[in-house]
Amino acid sequence: MTLETCRSERSRCQDVAAGQDRGAALPAGRGRPAAHRFSSSGPPWRLLFALQNQLPVHSWPPHSVDGQFDVGVVVSFGCLLPEKLINKFPHGILNVHPSLLPRWRGPAPIFHTIMHGDAVTGVSIIQIRPHRFDVGPLLQQELHQVPEGCTADQLEAALSSKGAHLLVDTLRTLSERIAHKREQSQSGEHLWEEQTCDQISCLHCAIGSRIPLRTTWMGRTIKLLDFVGRCHISLLDERSRAAPGSVSYQKESDTLAVSCKDGWVGFRSVVLKKRLTAGDFYNGYLHQTLHRKSACDITRALFITRKHGGDTKDMRENSTS
Repeated sequence: MTLETCRSERSRCQDVAAGQDRGAALPAGRGRPAAHRFSSSGPPWRLLFALQNQLPVHSWPPHSVDGQFDVGVVVSFGCLLPEKLINKFPHGILNVHPSLLPRWRGPAPIFHTIMHGDAVTGVSIIQIRPHRFDVGPLLQQELHQVPEGCTADQLEAALSSKGAHLLVDTLRTLSERIAHKREQSQSGEHLWEEQTCDQISCLHCAIGSRIPLRTTWMGRTIKLLDFVGRCHISLLDERSRAAPGSVSYQKESDTLAVSCKDGWVGFRSVVLKKRLTAGDFYNGYLHQTLHRKSACDITRALFITRKHGGDTKDMRENSTS
């Protein structure tokens, strides 16, 4: 979307370079040509777009950019740029980031926006700093209201378009934006006992279409599929409250209900070695465990998600598997 928008705005985008695994654009100023770097091993539409628009393709990293460009731009770029490369651009290198920095720095801002139920997000244009991601001074930001029930895919599409147009506007007024840049403020696997039903629903909306929710049962990883949202169930002893992570099979709806901070959420199937319906999992595994007398066995049968930092790590691992 960024390359297409720059091209449609006639922003002197004249070159495309092929490199490692992410995309970067290097728009120009004061009449100098621009270079765009896109992966030869990434989505084929990148190089196809370059060929269709007669943009020369170069290798990455560039061997010589001295005096050729005024400013660089990286978008969805997963590598730290060396300081010596940044310094070759008089106005530095810019980054388009799909969140209102400093909120949700890092590689998965859209996922975190959805899974935490943020009502407002946006796009940030920053100058790249060496050695650390997403910490550079802000040149421009634009708000975006997150619709109720919005998925990560839908939000990605909306912010992609908004970010592309914001980038073009920033480049047009670059000197003014740099003069008024501001530093970012320094503020910078879910646990069943800490997550509410709504928070787990947000997590599912954020990553469910790409990465199944996961938990641990009896020391084994289980993928939770076919999320049905909040479940209303009654326990035999209404005075007792189920421990977070407790699992109850609902025969009428063929659903596994899991206790969380403020209620129960349901799943209709799981993956444990192979895909199982809720009924198959209950009959083949859960039923035997729940009918044992040992308190230790019952405790071990809880769904457990370890703390902390597992979500982003799990996303990376699953996205490459």
